[in-house]
Order: sequence, then structure tokens, then C-alpha cells
Amino acid sequence: MIGYVTIGVNDMERAKAFYADLFAEKGGKVVIDSGRIAFISVAKGQPMLAVCEPYDKGDPAPGNGVMLAFTADSKEEVDKMHARALDLGATDDGAPGQRIPGRFYGAYARDPDGNKFCFYVFG
Repeated sequence: MIGYVTIGVNDMERAKAFYADLFAEKGGKVVIDSGRIAFISVAKGQPMLAVCEPYDKGDPAPGNGVMLAFTADSKEEVDKMHARALDLGATDDGAPGQRIPGRFYGAYARDPDGNKFCFYVFG
């Protein structure tokens, strides 16, 4: 149902490299680059993450209570993606761990612009 989600960034090249590198092992790459906005996905027609310089030219600001959640295939992949994000310059915002016993395992981080995201697996 989601086509794409957009987050504001300060440095387009850094943001494109961060998210393309973060999802490279899943086939993620920049699929559309229009200058002030770029879309990262596994393929055109699939859900995308857009990084952009705000249209109003103001400073991008992460939303209070806004978070992107990325699925993983296993707890091990959650751990791996979280570590990869930190290696790429993200900051830890919640180490990998069981959040809802037996139901939800997740890890949280913030990208270099402060946007919060989660890697998770159910079950």
C-alpha cells in the first residue's frame, strides 16, 4: 500500500550513499535521482524511500514520533542491519533486542540527519 516515504536531509550525496549502502545487500539502490530528491528501492515499482532537500529550502527536521520501520528476515538480520547502519554513521537509538516477548524483535538508530528508523522481525 505504501508507494514511498520521504525524509528531509541536509546532504543529498551523503543520504543517497547512506541508504543505498545500508540496503545494498537486499538489492537497494538509487532508482530515481532528480537532483533535490532521490528514491532508494530494490526496483522501480517497489516501495521506495525518498531522501530530499525540503522544497521550502528550510532546514529538514525529523518528526517527533515519526519513525521508518524496515522489515528483516531474522533476528540475525536485524542485528546485522543495525550494526551496518552504525558503521555507516548512524547513531544507536536502541540496541537489538526482544521488545515484545516472543513477538517483536527490533533495533533502532538515527541516520546522520537525525531521522529515526527501526529494523524488526515478528515472531
